[in-house]
Amino acid sequence: MSRQNDMPARYAELKLNQDQIDEVEQAFVRADKAQREFEKWDQEAIDRAIRSVAQMVANSKTFHELVEMGIQESDFGDPISREAKRFKIRGILRDCLREKSVGIIEEIPEKKIVKYAKPVGVIGCVIPATNPDLTPAGNAIYAIKARNAIIFSPHPRTLKTSRRTCELMREGLRRVGAPEDLVQILGYKAKINKGISEALMTKCDLIIATGGQGVVRRAYMSGTPAYAVGAGNATMIWDETAAKDLNKAAFNTMRSKTSDYGSGCSADGNIVIHESIWDAALKELVAVGGYMLNPSEQEAVKKVMWDEELHRLPDTVALSPQAMAKAAGFEIGEDRKFLIASHGTCIYNESPEGIWCREKLTTLLAVHKYKGEFQNAIDTIMAIHEVGGIGHSVGIFSFDDEHIHRLAMVARVGRIMVRQPQSKANAGSMNNGMPMTSSIGCGTWAGNATSENIHLHHYMNVTWVSREYDKPDWMTDEELFGEFFDPELEKIQYSPF
Repeated sequence: MSRQNDMPARYAELKLNQDQIDEVEQAFVRADKAQREFEKWDQEAIDRAIRSVAQMVANSKTFHELVEMGIQESDFGDPISREAKRFKIRGILRDCLREKSVGIIEEIPEKKIVKYAKPVGVIGCVIPATNPDLTPAGNAIYAIKARNAIIFSPHPRTLKTSRRTCELMREGLRRVGAPEDLVQILGYKAKINKGISEALMTKCDLIIATGGQGVVRRAYMSGTPAYAVGAGNATMIWDETAAKDLNKAAFNTMRSKTSDYGSGCSADGNIVIHESIWDAALKELVAVGGYMLNPSEQEAVKKVMWDEELHRLPDTVALSPQAMAKAAGFEIGEDRKFLIASHGTCIYNESPEGIWCREKLTTLLAVHKYKGEFQNAIDTIMAIHEVGGIGHSVGIFSFDDEHIHRLAMVARVGRIMVRQPQSKANAGSMNNGMPMTSSIGCGTWAGNATSENIHLHHYMNVTWVSREYDKPDWMTDEELFGEFFDPELEKIQYSPF
């Protein structure tokens, strides 16, 4: 690519030392060689390779060890629920095995179109501290399936875990005779910082960026095609029909809120509840493990969650409710699974009064009451998304298909989960048809290139082969222009050929 000629200047701009420059350059030489060899493999051999890679990481024993290592390194997260993420890796493998990535991948006979898959080349991927094992494994399986090489830039806080994950995947490649340099990770010789990550982004053929909004902005400013994610602020609506099964609604939210201590961008952060079921809903949330904060406790939690300028404090990410309470100066029972804040008459803006509708990324849930018509719930969702989470997701626990339809018609999000725990469902599950992923696109609403779950077809180029129709597919002028057709203006005819 032409931008490769600009890399020396880019390295100087990023103030990289020689070790960092050498590591980036050498990784790309190895990746390019491995990718060019691997793109000649047939579909059967490629599928065998991704099975080997996935098994090395996603077997129960190994993933347990990776989870323990990641939590020890980062000092946050829940070891029990995090281990379930190995099923996400298995789901990604399942999705890949059901699709083709070599030769013809789709035919549309009525349009005489045939589509052929082509690799992208070398992919650069940034790993967040919250998923030091899932993110590299999921992205590597997709990349290898599409005949690409992938280079990871790990988070410094979980470098050892991500490195071990990549070493296991390289072993999986070796045992089937595939080039192990299809999977590489930076940080063996050079210091990992923003500069080396930005160099990786500039040099590669495609970026998959999963992480904070700083990472996302740098990905889109790199000059390289990128798929990145928007900020989450997952919000649920419980309308009056949720009364049919409030226990399940509450159980879903508990599962979503407590998964890896609420660290995922899809963990329920807010529930907008109809006034008619408000008291019963809060009772059910407490029954499944919630702890209702009193006004003084709520104020104390607010002070440890956000600073005076309303920035979320990093030390609160992925904490147990007991740890959250202790940080705020009080204690709760060991049987409590998450904290519940209620702001009464809520204000949905960026002021201190509206703080509870922001993203939390921990075991803290905010509940909001809406009154009257369902449109008021929709208006509340739209207002919350103006504060944060636009493009990401909405959940709805409703048995009213018209309500679900009305929400889907206007919600500025890429996905709506109906009567499902969002943290388990948004990124694909064994119980729904969403593509499995660890990267959720949030569309142009959030400045992203796609509103889809990032999955296999985002990791490949596609060549369209078109053949001519037997006869032209014309519509008459009357059909084209409808009520605006004017025969007097169409008297002069020109050949379309």
